[in-house]
This record gives sequence, C-alpha cells and structure tokens, in this order.
Amino acid sequence: MGPKKLKSVSYAKYGYIFSIPFVLAFLIFTAYPIFYTAVIGFTDLKGLGKTDFKFLENPLQNFEAVWKNPSFQKSLENTAIIWICNFIPQILLALLLTAWFTNQRQKLRCQGAFKVLFYMPNIITAATIAILFNTLFGYPMGPVNDLFQMLGIADGPTEFLRDKWTAKGIISFIQFWMWYGQTMIVLIAGVLGINPALFEAAEIDGATSRQVFFHITLPSLRTIMLFTLVTSLIGGMQMFDIPKLFLNGGPDSATLTVSVFIYNQAFSGSYLYNRAAAASMILFVIIAILSGILFYLLRDKDAGKLKKQMRELKKAQKAARRAEA
Repeated sequence: MGPKKLKSVSYAKYGYIFSIPFVLAFLIFTAYPIFYTAVIGFTDLKGLGKTDFKFLENPLQNFEAVWKNPSFQKSLENTAIIWICNFIPQILLALLLTAWFTNQRQKLRCQGAFKVLFYMPNIITAATIAILFNTLFGYPMGPVNDLFQMLGIADGPTEFLRDKWTAKGIISFIQFWMWYGQTMIVLIAGVLGINPALFEAAEIDGATSRQVFFHITLPSLRTIMLFTLVTSLIGGMQMFDIPKLFLNGGPDSATLTVSVFIYNQAFSGSYLYNRAAAASMILFVIIAILSGILFYLLRDKDAGKLKKQMRELKKAQKAARRAEA
C-alpha cells in the first residue's frame, strides 16, 4: 500500500467568500446609484416620488441646460475660489508642521499631543462647526462683534455674514482649519517612508535643515504631494456640508457650491432629478479632467525617461537579433 496522499487545502476560495459582503454592499449602495444617476441624466425624470421616465429626444438637453444655468456657473466659480483660498494655506502650513515634526535635530517633545491637537478639528462634525462659526460672527451680538467694538475697530455691530467675500473667506478658513491636520498627517507619513540613509548622508555633508527639506524631503514627497493635491481637489469640488449648513449658499449665492446646487436641484422646487444627475455627471467630468492634468504635471519625468530608454533598448535588441538571423 503506497503512502497516503495529503489532501491540499485551497485558501483562495475563502478570500472570495469573505469578500462577498463588500461586493454586495458596493453593488447596491455605490455601483447602482452611480449607474442610475448616469441614466436619469438623459431622461425627463422629475417630481417627488416619481419613478417612471422616458429618454429625451436630445440626449444632451439636461447637460446643456445645466451648463448654461447662471446659478451653476456661479457655483463653479465659488467652488474654485473657496477651494484655492483654503488649499494654498493648508498645504503650506502642513508642510511647515511636517518639517517641524520630522526634524531630527530639534527632537521635539510631546509630538503626539501636538499632532492630536492639530488633527482634532477634522473629527468635529460639520454641523457643530457651522453652528460655532455662525454664533461667533453673529449679528448684532456675537463674540467677534463684541471683540471688535471692545478694541475700537468698529463703532457698532457689523453684519459679517451679509458680505459676500467675508462669507467666502470664513468658509475658506473653516475648510482650511478642518483639513490642515489631515494633510499634515499624510505628509508626515510620507516623510517617514523616505530612506533614512539620505538624511544621514546629508547631515554628514553638513547640509542645513532648510537644504535637507528642499533638496531631499520635498523631491521625495512627489507622489504623496500628488495624492494630497488630487484628494483635496476631489473633496473641494464636492464641498457641501459647511456651505450648506453655515449659510445655505448665501448671501446672494456667494457661497453656493456645485454640490449645494445639485442638492437644491434635486430636493427643492420641482425636484429636477434629471438636472441634478446631469450636474453630477458634469462635475465628475470636470474632476476627472483636472485630476488627469495634475497627474500629467506632477508625473515622475525621470521614471518616464527610464521607461523610454528601456523600450528603445528592447527595440534595438530585437533589431539586432533579426539582423543576426
């Protein structure tokens, strides 16, 4: 009687089994809504509770109507301004804090406490922050108004939230304040992934902290910077909670963002689900195009040159083999 063969166990099937709940949840709560939104953008679906619709003779009718809508154009402009005004100081402060926390020469104490303190605004709910800042800039009584009058900056109470640019500035500051800690944590993680031998070599060569940061840290963070920029772009273009809860897009649509516009189209007035879906798809295309531009501008040119050289080398080798044959 020969030796008994051991029965092999295939663990791959268990991976598929355990992934089934996620796949089902993704298909039901993500894939289906995306597909349904894309479809109804080409239909006449509108009205609360209605599910029947028909496709339009001009399939781009909703997209043209949304694109030419002055409110949508205004929302695009507001979204771009608010995102730029909060991202630039956000990335600069995050880089400064990253350089501070990762500087081996300073050996900063209580780093964990500082990181938690800077990250904390990110975990506060948007509703709480909206109420907080609405109270701070309240009229006629509010902490900011009281402070300005006490310092003699203003003779009487000021309606801060009635001024368009002041409202945009406050929302930009809120977004900056909420997200710079998140950006800092991502950048710190990127710095910790850099080969320590590079920093040790720079220290031996006598490089200053500024030289190390600009010539080693920043170039090595290209991929992390790209990730931060793209995710911030996506989040900024989808900005909804703070503009909606803080001033509901006011005053005079000064803080109306694209996501608030989409919400208003779908859940107010005539419940134009088709127009809201079309606006969503337009926003998706804009984000995709801008993300593609960022990927192209921040691509690793050295890696691209290396790949090109490898392709040329392979072609030369194939040509040599053919010539020998």
